[in-house]
Amino acid sequence: MTGLRLKLFAGTAATSAITLLAARGLGLWVALPVGMLVAALVAWRLWAPLARRVRMLRMMAREYATADEPYWPEAFGADDLGQLVRAMDDAVQGQRRRLTELTRHGARMEAMLAEMAEGVIVVDRQGRVQLVNEVAKKLLPGRVTPGDPYIETVRHPGIVGELTGALQGRHPDPLEVTLDDGRRSLAVHARPASEAAGGGAVLVLHDITALRTADRIRRDFVANVSHELRTPLTAVRGYLEALREESLEAGERRQFLDVVARHTERMERLVGDLLRLARIEAGQESLDIAPCDTVALFQGVTAELAAPMLARGLVSDVRVAAEASRVACDASKLHDALRNLLENAVHYSPEGGRISLEARPDGDQILLSIGDEGPGIPESELGRVFERFYRVDKSRARDPGGTGLGLSIVKHLVELHRGRVVVGNREPHGALFTIYLPGQSQSQP
Repeated sequence: MTGLRLKLFAGTAATSAITLLAARGLGLWVALPVGMLVAALVAWRLWAPLARRVRMLRMMAREYATADEPYWPEAFGADDLGQLVRAMDDAVQGQRRRLTELTRHGARMEAMLAEMAEGVIVVDRQGRVQLVNEVAKKLLPGRVTPGDPYIETVRHPGIVGELTGALQGRHPDPLEVTLDDGRRSLAVHARPASEAAGGGAVLVLHDITALRTADRIRRDFVANVSHELRTPLTAVRGYLEALREESLEAGERRQFLDVVARHTERMERLVGDLLRLARIEAGQESLDIAPCDTVALFQGVTAELAAPMLARGLVSDVRVAAEASRVACDASKLHDALRNLLENAVHYSPEGGRISLEARPDGDQILLSIGDEGPGIPESELGRVFERFYRVDKSRARDPGGTGLGLSIVKHLVELHRGRVVVGNREPHGALFTIYLPGQSQSQP
């Protein structure tokens, strides 16, 4: 519209100039060039600002395409071109705001997915992975990447079946699957995505390995407690029924009473250990931290177990480094932990064997270890020996007179000191239990 007006105005100016010059008596051959010149000057005068505005508009278009915040040089007036520029700017700024909001929303979604404890996979209608968070990548056995078909990357038939059902519009029941040869358990939930979200399906993976492990430990614990109580109770009941026989001689009666007393003491120790574990786990056992003589701790536990060690011809080898001669601890609780470890070593050591007790510094920690020369512990059992009542290989079957809670109590007592206890095997044979305690400067609870 502006260009048309410019052409009409220039044509009118040329016609007027030619008419005026011809009226002045000049010939047409003179009036015509002069009129054209006048028209050109008028057109240039009018076109120059318009051309400058067009160049500025072209520069703004490049700014919109490349710059995050485009440069707006000046106002474009209220004419047709100015209104066009303002309309274009309003449209571009509106799109830019929407794009910025979408970018922020995407960043928030990525942050939420990254912080989730669950794995999340989103697939489109065609079954291609659109989104997968890091948790899902770690949980699944295959390499799942956006753009790949889920059937080729999710390498588990159960999970593939869940996604397939969801893509078909069904709501499959939650599924529990096992991975890594049964070492990991996952709860799998798949649901169809809404049509507003573009369809497809959403898969959520929840790692329930710890829950299943805790459930297994609970079942084992109940079963083992029942067994540990039933065995002595059965023996007590049997001997009490025998004691009712009037024909028993005094020696037999005394022998039966000794058996009843022994089993009763065993049940008492079991109940006492269970109550102690409950107190520790409930945070009801406090620590009285003070510097303790390491040699005295070792001597105290070996003195308590001197009788069974002597009966089996066992020798203790105590080595305490000068830098570890004192350790900050609760003496009574650390004594109980060391005693349980030494009692374990006494039971599994062969006749005439040697038990080592060592204390030495290890960086900013104090290391206390007790090792035996027994058969050792199978590698597959090392991670579970501190579980309550856990039964190791038959070659290291638990002492029938013990409660089966000693190593679990050791673990809890050491953790009360903000330390840790680990177990391994020695060369050429034997088990080695090692307690790591914080150094003097870190020992305050």
